[in-house]
Amino acid sequence: MTDLLAPVRPELLIEPGSGQQAELWTPADAKTNPATVGNDADHGSPYNDLERQVTMSTRRAARFTAFAEAHNVGAEALDQLRDDVCVLANDYIREPLITIVGDLVSTQETVFRLLEGKQKPARTRDLYVLAGILSGLLAKTSHDLGRYHDAMTQARTLYVCADNADHNGLRAWARGLQSLIAYWAGRPQEATRYAQAGTDMAHALNGSVSTWLASLEARAWAMLSARDEATAAIARAEDRRAAYEPDDLDAIGGLLTFPQAKQHYYAAGAYVFLEGEESRAQREAQASIELYESGDTQVRSFSDEAGAHAELALARVRTGELDGARDALAPVLDLPPERRIGGIVASAGRVHDALRTRSYATSPLARDLRGEIEAFCHVPAAALPA
Repeated sequence: MTDLLAPVRPELLIEPGSGQQAELWTPADAKTNPATVGNDADHGSPYNDLERQVTMSTRRAARFTAFAEAHNVGAEALDQLRDDVCVLANDYIREPLITIVGDLVSTQETVFRLLEGKQKPARTRDLYVLAGILSGLLAKTSHDLGRYHDAMTQARTLYVCADNADHNGLRAWARGLQSLIAYWAGRPQEATRYAQAGTDMAHALNGSVSTWLASLEARAWAMLSARDEATAAIARAEDRRAAYEPDDLDAIGGLLTFPQAKQHYYAAGAYVFLEGEESRAQREAQASIELYESGDTQVRSFSDEAGAHAELALARVRTGELDGARDALAPVLDLPPERRIGGIVASAGRVHDALRTRSYATSPLARDLRGEIEAFCHVPAAALPA
């Protein structure tokens, strides 16, 4: 693959004035040019000035042709990169980070290196799209490892790439990732602003990114206890789902699509923060879990499924159902350390916080569950050796 992607060395291009090769670029001498033989007296004529200009233009066009064809990425190499990015986007929701981060970083570096070279304009746009997606995946990686500053840096790079590619769906996805990062960093007001900015960009889009943005906004408003805004955003998400038509991001799949199961999980995450909506939160979480367990394995995300279990547990803790909360959280607590990414650990931590209220101060079951959660959070994925 390296040879396919290596930029053409400029010194290998044929240039005028470079020894014997220059003859290929030099116009015929006047003494051997049939058009000028026997016409020495006409050398200063306007006709010959025009001819020289045409000849110079022809030489310039030939040099440009050589330059334009000397691109550093061919169609086959670009197709391979697209396939690689698609695989990584789908592996992200199914595999532990430790198994894919190396490929993510090396593929991003390859695309960046190509963009720093030269290629045809259409391929430049394709490379910017791929660079944006890879930067988005690495933004999510940084977020999952609890590195919020790095996550935002990668998300900004994603947005710049989307802008250079003039890809509105990718711009909207970038704002969605920034909203997600801000939400889990405990900045819900910032999360709402990013989600709204993405919604403005996605107003003419029918892909699932528009549903995701409304769902992101709903969770952030709910964290702020803004009931009306949260429920309105949930309703908008349902409207966007009804108008859903798969786009090019949905075609990639994995982290770039927002399936129905994930929408139920987000709705549960919103309702669980709204007082008196615990039953609705449980219904949404259960709907998410059932869809993940019985649905298409290609869109089954271990982190989102774990998140739905955590939201179900939290809703049950808030209604005093400790046995049910323990059952709901069991699949989360059984996750091996390499799958204990930031959002999952944070979700389990919220259940722990709810179990520390005064009403559970003397409960042995609450104490035991707190202990299990603490042991779980003690070894997150970010703590594993590289």
